[in-house]
Amino acid sequence: MKRFIYGLLVLTLLMLSGCSINEESSSKDSSPLPKVDAGDDHSSSIAQTESKAEKLLHGMTLEEKIGQLFIIRPDDLELNLKSKQINDSTNNGAVELDTNMQETLKKYPIGGVALFGKNILNPTQLTTFISDMQKQSAIPLFVGIDEEGGTVSRIAKSPKFDVPKFESMQKVGETKNSGKAKDVGLTIGSYLKSYGFNLDFAPVADINTNPKNIVIGNRSFGNDPDLVSKMVFAEISGLHEAGIMSCVKHFPGHGDTKGDTHTGEVSIEKTWEELKKGELVPFINSIDTTDMVMISHITALNITGDKLPASLSNEIIEGKLRKELGYKGVVISDAMEMGAITKKYSSKESAINTILAGIDIILMPEDFVESYNGIYDAIKNGTISEARIDESVLRILNLKELYHLL
Repeated sequence: MKRFIYGLLVLTLLMLSGCSINEESSSKDSSPLPKVDAGDDHSSSIAQTESKAEKLLHGMTLEEKIGQLFIIRPDDLELNLKSKQINDSTNNGAVELDTNMQETLKKYPIGGVALFGKNILNPTQLTTFISDMQKQSAIPLFVGIDEEGGTVSRIAKSPKFDVPKFESMQKVGETKNSGKAKDVGLTIGSYLKSYGFNLDFAPVADINTNPKNIVIGNRSFGNDPDLVSKMVFAEISGLHEAGIMSCVKHFPGHGDTKGDTHTGEVSIEKTWEELKKGELVPFINSIDTTDMVMISHITALNITGDKLPASLSNEIIEGKLRKELGYKGVVISDAMEMGAITKKYSSKESAINTILAGIDIILMPEDFVESYNGIYDAIKNGTISEARIDESVLRILNLKELYHLL
C-alpha cells in the first residue's frame, strides 16, 4: 500500500513538472518570430549548391538564351552578306573582327562559331581572330572546326600551317590499331588548342557500308562496326587529352546512303533494329564519352514513319537517342544551310522545328537572323516554352563549364 502511495506521489510530481516545461515552452513559442528576408539565408544556401552554369542561366535574358542555341560562321556576323556569298568558297571570308561584327556579337550573343578554310590565312591571323571574338563575347564561345584528318581538314590542308597530316581515317582503320586513332585525336587536338579552338566536329562515327556512298567514303574508319567503334572511342580519348571537345557524327548513321544531304534529300531504308546491329554501334559505345552528337539530315521512313529529316525528328532525337539510348549530352544539328533542309523549309521553320525535335545547338542556319527571330517569336506566342529553351541552354553551359570556359 505504501509503495502504491509513493508511486502515485512520484507520478504526480512528474506530471506537474511536465506541465511546467510545456508551459515554458509554450510561452517561448508564442513570442513573435523574427522576420526573415526570403532572399537571405535561403537563397544563399541554394546558391552554394548551384553550378556556375545554373547561376549564369538564372541571370540570362531571353535574348541571351536564344543566342546560345547557335553556332554560326564568322561571316554571318556581317549581316549585309547573303547566304550564297558566305557559302561560296571562291569569295573571301571573314578573317578579322571588324566593327560591324562586334556590333552583331552584342546584339546577337551567339553560342559559338565554326571556322572554314576561307576564314584561315596563317597561324598569327587565326589565333588573333579567335582571341578577338572571345574577348567580345560575354559568354565564351564554342570555337569549332571540321578537322577530321584526311579529306576534311581545314588547317592541315593549308600550306601556311606546318602541322602533321593524315592520309585518311580509312587508312588509320586499316591498321586495326586503336592507338593510331588516339594519336590522331591527340595530334589534331593539340594543334587546334594552340590556335584557340575548343571543339572539333569529329570523329566521323559512320560505318562505310555502301560502296556508292559519295559523302562518307574514306572519312570513315571502315565497314566493321566493332572496329569503327574502337577507333572512334580512341580518337575521342585523344581529343580529350588535348583539351578539345568531341562531336560524333552523323547520327543515326550516314554510311549506308547514296546521296548527299548537302544538295538534297537522302534516305536510309533500314529499321532501328537493323541499325542497332551496325551503324549505331559506334554511337552507342561513345555515348557516355562524347561531348556532342551531331544529327544528320537523312530521312528514315522505317524508323519514324514519316519523311522528316532526322535533325527535325523528335522520334529520332528524344525518342531514340535520349530515351532509348540514354544520351544526356549536347545534341547539335548538321549544318542547316544544307540542301536537304533549305529545299523544304525556311530558316524560321527549320529553326523552330529543330528545337521542338530536341536539338540543343542549331549549326549554321541559312539565315541566322531569321532563325534567331523565329525562335524568339515562337517562345512569345507559346509554340516553344522558355522551359524548353532552358533545358538546352543549361546543357550548353554545363559543357562550357566542364571545359573551363565559364
